[in-house]
Amino acid sequence: MNYLAHIFLSGDNRKIQIGNFVGDAVKGHAYKKFSPDFRKGILLHRAIDDYTDHHPLVREAIELSRGEFGRYAGVMTDIFFDYFLATGFRRYTGKSLRRFAFGFYASLIVNYRYLPERFKGFLWHFILTNRLVKYASLAGIRRSLEIMVEYKNLGVDPDKAIGFLAANRVQLQGIFERFFPDVQEMSRVKLNENMIIN
Repeated sequence: MNYLAHIFLSGDNRKIQIGNFVGDAVKGHAYKKFSPDFRKGILLHRAIDDYTDHHPLVREAIELSRGEFGRYAGVMTDIFFDYFLATGFRRYTGKSLRRFAFGFYASLIVNYRYLPERFKGFLWHFILTNRLVKYASLAGIRRSLEIMVEYKNLGVDPDKAIGFLAANRVQLQGIFERFFPDVQEMSRVKLNENMIIN
């Protein structure tokens, strides 16, 4: 799952949302330097990634994408899934994507001092370009891919990726719609557990 899904699956606690958002940047036991809610979000991020990596529907989507994207098929599946979540955000979540995104951006600014340095570097660009809302359009997805190609050395042609998404949308979205309730339930259970945060 990509940024939008990770944030949404964190529930309504802003610090858990932020912990989940920055989860990739916090390695090993480094999560212990954060406060309890941030820790919970970081650990939830890891749980979501592990669950997603082993889910048969996600593997099905990755196999569908592998011929076009090779070792980047998993990354592309994450991005495609965020696109489907964004385009149907109110239907899947009962919430307005714009309101959800702007509330999250505000919480990032309020908690800026707690963010890992890696995230501080691109935070303002992320907010000012309204990345979360832009996931709901093909142009926004293309721009996100262009940024990843430039700054993360993603070996994918953005135009070919958009073409692949358009050509395989029905099948990929069908997979997403069957998968998303599963990861929602897993996340809900994890949030209600006493996750180990010490």
